[in-house]
Amino acid sequence: MTTIPYTPLNIGHVQIGLPIVQAALSGYSDAPMRLMARRCGASYSLCEVMLDKFLVSVKPRARNDHFLYINQEERPVGGQLMGAEPEQFSQGAVKLVEAGFDVIDINFGCPVKKVLGRCRGGFHLSQPEVALDIVRRTRDVVRHDIPVTVKMRRGVDNSQESRDNFFAILDGAYDAGVAAITVHGRTVEQRYDGPSRWDFLREVKEHIGERILLGSGDLFAAQDCLDMMQRTGVNGVTVARGAIGNPWIFQQAKELLHGHPLPAPPRLPEQAEVMLEHFCLAEQMYGAKRCGIMMRKFGIKYSALHPDHEQVRQSFAKIRVKEEWKGVLDRWYSEDRPGVFPPHEIHRL
Repeated sequence: MTTIPYTPLNIGHVQIGLPIVQAALSGYSDAPMRLMARRCGASYSLCEVMLDKFLVSVKPRARNDHFLYINQEERPVGGQLMGAEPEQFSQGAVKLVEAGFDVIDINFGCPVKKVLGRCRGGFHLSQPEVALDIVRRTRDVVRHDIPVTVKMRRGVDNSQESRDNFFAILDGAYDAGVAAITVHGRTVEQRYDGPSRWDFLREVKEHIGERILLGSGDLFAAQDCLDMMQRTGVNGVTVARGAIGNPWIFQQAKELLHGHPLPAPPRLPEQAEVMLEHFCLAEQMYGAKRCGIMMRKFGIKYSALHPDHEQVRQSFAKIRVKEEWKGVLDRWYSEDRPGVFPPHEIHRL
């Protein structure tokens, strides 16, 4: 068992605490997911990424409320922003501030092809001048008491030019006043395939010294989080895909940080309780008609902690309404059996 000295995480003046937080996850990290993570031990989370264009033009209608909804129980919470044009980007940041987010995070890491084609996300790693213009404008318009952070990948590709651009943006962003930067160990070109280079994170941390750096990439189990912190020296880590359907990862990591043994996976009745709570929160936000189908993807992820995960996964894939969700829980989770850790395969360097 690997343990490291426990140092609470701060982002600017915002006190986070546990240095293992939930990343922004497109299509997933809405208010219900963030709140479940909070109740299961997460100290901080980020909303799913918002487009600046959408925020600037969105109308105050009921069907749009969930995008900017914040439950007071989940604070502190970060709002992540993505866009192409510096001025509009900063206008979008103002909207996130008005919505009440405690931290504003700039996305320079999204590797999705459609996003790159529209000069957003990871595309900015190829153009340091534009990227830093976005950072400076955002820092200038956001209230000084609200920290601004940046999410990056280690470059567009493995070329020397990409590396040079990365460090130009990294250094320039800190100089512009960002409170912390998160670096993912893969390139944009890699997307989610191949190794996440943790050694690069160590190099970056050595380069920036005392400034706050968070690491990301290949964090699918509680021990992975501690391993990354110990191996790289980062101040904290952001758990992305590893947190979907497994909010218990945060409490498990906290126990390890405190030198305690790794807790066993939650037993099936405990899983069922959390899953029903998650569904009810989503139903309150989206309504009964929309909620069922939207929750399928979460049920599929939760099923990985069940010893009969393949059969359970198939059952969740057919969910349409709350009664069917409860039916799956009654069928598969009523027996007091131990859960399992979700499987994962790591190719980190």
